[in-house]
Amino acid sequence: MTALETERATADAAATGAAVKRGYVKQMFSDIAPHYDRVNRIISFRLDQWWRRKAIRDLNIARDPGATYLDLCAGTLDISSQIASLANFHGSVIAADFAEPMLRAGLRKVSRDVVRPVTADALDLPFIDGFAAGAIVVFGIRNVVDLDAALREVYRVLRPGARFVILEFGVTQNPLVGWIYRLYFNHLCPLIGNAVARHHSAYNYLPKSVAHFPSESDLAQRMRDAGFESVRWRSYTFGVVAIHIGEKH
Repeated sequence: MTALETERATADAAATGAAVKRGYVKQMFSDIAPHYDRVNRIISFRLDQWWRRKAIRDLNIARDPGATYLDLCAGTLDISSQIASLANFHGSVIAADFAEPMLRAGLRKVSRDVVRPVTADALDLPFIDGFAAGAIVVFGIRNVVDLDAALREVYRVLRPGARFVILEFGVTQNPLVGWIYRLYFNHLCPLIGNAVARHHSAYNYLPKSVAHFPSESDLAQRMRDAGFESVRWRSYTFGVVAIHIGEKH
């Protein structure tokens, strides 16, 4: 096999692997959509709601409350509904997710006059350049098959001066908290999730996806590589989660 043939074979294998992961993740979230919110509240002890409010605050919607914002990997529309309910907000939210059943599961939470669900892949957003005044993704960016491509795509659809906020699981630096966290996250969370959602692989996938996600500093650098500036992050709950913020200048 020549070097060119080897390169092509490697590229084909990578593309096939990405397609398989995309299909698996899409089907998995479609399957657990009816139980998604309930399981989140249980396994996070309702802290997920507090983390989400922190992330929305960092989006700084108050500076332009009449603009259009992007909720990426929007799931069951928790973030979209919270943005729509902000005092003085009179703009719109585009809620994009590639698993349509997730969006449908959240429709009861929102007014379609304010929140517009769109079935779309984070790697190929059907929006014009620079349309959004800000974008946010909550516990979803680790599921995309190409993180760097997704970051570039978000950068493309943001207007100059817009913020991009990412809320994701982090890596705690406290040894004791880390031990408790790994025990709970790797063993108890799958048991709870599988019992409630009755899906035998979805909540086993969760700790695996977090384990393979970049560290906070690595994610920040990859945001910079995608073009974002003034990138910073803060950890919450002993490092269990982190919020990253970047800006398109």
